[in-house]
Amino acid sequence: MIEFEDLGKANAPFFAAYGRAFEGVLRGGRYILGDAVRAFEADFAAYCGVPHCAGVASGLDALTLALQSFGFPAGSEVIVPSNTFIASILSVLHAGLTPVLAEPDLRTYNLDPAGLAERITPRTVAVVAVHLYGKCCDVPRLEPLARQHNLKIIEDASQAHGARIGQRKAGSLGDAAAFSFYPTKNLGALGDGGGVTTRDAALDGRLRTLRNYGSAEKYYNDVPGYNSRLDEMQAAFLRVKLARLDEIIAHKRQLAALYLEGLKEDFVKPVVEAGYFDVYHIFNVRHPRRDELRAYLLNNDVKTEIHYPVPPARQKAMRGLVDHFDCPVADTIHQTTLSLPISYAHTPGDVCRVIEVLNRF
Repeated sequence: MIEFEDLGKANAPFFAAYGRAFEGVLRGGRYILGDAVRAFEADFAAYCGVPHCAGVASGLDALTLALQSFGFPAGSEVIVPSNTFIASILSVLHAGLTPVLAEPDLRTYNLDPAGLAERITPRTVAVVAVHLYGKCCDVPRLEPLARQHNLKIIEDASQAHGARIGQRKAGSLGDAAAFSFYPTKNLGALGDGGGVTTRDAALDGRLRTLRNYGSAEKYYNDVPGYNSRLDEMQAAFLRVKLARLDEIIAHKRQLAALYLEGLKEDFVKPVVEAGYFDVYHIFNVRHPRRDELRAYLLNNDVKTEIHYPVPPARQKAMRGLVDHFDCPVADTIHQTTLSLPISYAHTPGDVCRVIEVLNRF
């Protein structure tokens, strides 16, 4: 059986280094916002090409606290893709703001700048630019529109560690960027974790206050904050993984190249564009008989996933909270997309086997 993901196997090359990192934190005696967190924040900020990174407890918290740190008026509108993971929308709601859905480009699955203008109103204050599946949203095309309407661009880079447009990396494209370090990410911890990168020192300061009970100085609370701090042990593990992130990405790009070259044209494959460096957190294909295809693959010992089976606006949790409008592009994506095995644990032989099975369908 070819698993969709085997985290034990994917992390096996790091076990010895994880052990040393664990020992260092354990013996150091500082388990909350200590040396490991500070070192990882500095390392990851440098990797993204920005001066600041604040570690928080999860990707959802990263987005929520980033939005809150801008101090937008309550109820202000934030544009979010109609096909994103629900966390992108939840963050807007948790920040006391109003999500407004906009359709993606069917080729890239990211926000379509051409259709964004019609979703802007006088109440719009920001755009959440989701880099879905490990491909950067076309932020350079969003920037003139953002300047024209005085909008902030917040990257949801939860699936895009190391992705870039030209030499601009995810995490450096917008006014702030939220990352998830969930274990399945290319830069994944051994538990939950998140971070916010930015060039804005004042914004970074507000984030650090919000994540720690609203306190910039111990026991003195300036604003109603949260307990949302990147765990010291997870930060130590992330430093181990960050040192080899480019190697992980290179491996996944090698596997993606096999899929792109070997799969028949029956399948809609990820678009490859000049100037974009995609990191393939997820390698998806689309097919009109997706569910039948997935069952066929499972019967042939290949496990897959669907990212995501239900558009977020159609989730029960969103009833009455999201101004739903007709989203035919999102519906098409969610009804036809299928995610194939592509992890640090998979070999070229695994992928060739998946291709063989797919091409027989």
